[in-house]
Amino acid sequence: MIADTKDTPAPNPGILDIAPYVGGESALAGERDVIKLSSNEGALGPSPKAMEAFRQCADKLHRYPDGHATVLREALAERHGLDASRIVCGAGSDEIISLLCQAYAGPGGEVVHSAHGFLMYALSTKAAGGTPVSVPEQDLVADVDGILAAVNDATRIVFIANPNNPTGTHLNAQQIRQLHAGLPRNVLLVVDAAYAEFVDQDDYTDGSELVRDHDNVVMTRTFSKIYGLGGLRLGWCYAPEGIADVLNRVRGPFNVSSAAIAAGVAAVADIDFVERARRENAENRTWTTAALRDLGLEVSDSLGNFVLVQIPDIDGGNLGSGSAACDSHLKSRGIIVRRMDGYGLPDRLRVSIGSREEMETFVNAMTVFSVGRL
Repeated sequence: MIADTKDTPAPNPGILDIAPYVGGESALAGERDVIKLSSNEGALGPSPKAMEAFRQCADKLHRYPDGHATVLREALAERHGLDASRIVCGAGSDEIISLLCQAYAGPGGEVVHSAHGFLMYALSTKAAGGTPVSVPEQDLVADVDGILAAVNDATRIVFIANPNNPTGTHLNAQQIRQLHAGLPRNVLLVVDAAYAEFVDQDDYTDGSELVRDHDNVVMTRTFSKIYGLGGLRLGWCYAPEGIADVLNRVRGPFNVSSAAIAAGVAAVADIDFVERARRENAENRTWTTAALRDLGLEVSDSLGNFVLVQIPDIDGGNLGSGSAACDSHLKSRGIIVRRMDGYGLPDRLRVSIGSREEMETFVNAMTVFSVGRL
């Protein structure tokens, strides 16, 4: 018989030290129609073909999905010129990141990332019992030399987002190769290419060629951005055979739903839709960046579907006083952007790129704020 006790089950050490991830706001009290520019979601929404494929799954929801997501992996392999056997699909690239930390960065292991990198790198590391190591950036760009200097015998993984969220900056192909060449062979380099489809720079790499040629590189991708399928939670990675095998051992047996698989296959095939989304994002990003700079604001050169805007402090107030006031002003006009306090950038706002009409409304609101406050 079990003795009575007032003790309750305790989580593993370090779990309660994790600050839960908080996504971008989606609603405002008292506002029925809002312009949501807080989560870097695709401005066009999903492809009509993906929506139709989703609808066609309605009468099959009682069936388990293909646990290997075979048709989706084959579609991705054909679209990107990859080996389907080395593709692993997940419930968003978030799950892939968590699985990599679980499999390779347990207690005693360290995971290196840039200071303003995606928050899930540190959270997933802590959840796996590892220790995240943050490396300062240089002018909001990941510092290759600094990252390599932070690597030691305890390092298990290096995460690099390319382009990076929330800064929008990137490392070119030569810098990515330099980073990989400087790592010990037992350290895993993960290139998070969530925003790769938006990039139009000739010097860019998503890391897939490094995966092809080396045993310690993984590239992660997502359907949440240009494909507009964030609500279905769908992501994937391209990995060496050994790492793909490990991920397939630790992931759930049916971690990707039938609806997500069907919509993903249709989305990948709708090349015209993706090209339209890429083109309109580039045009609206360029227009928005120029308009904000005309207001005297500092805006980083972004390669993603968002821009990072620095808001000067107001009346010599505390760091972030300007961004807090600007955020409140935008909310009063039904516009939601993302505060960057959690990323160590309290004086900045990240603004997703929406439609031209939405961006014009946003810039008009920023003009009113700038004239009245800055």
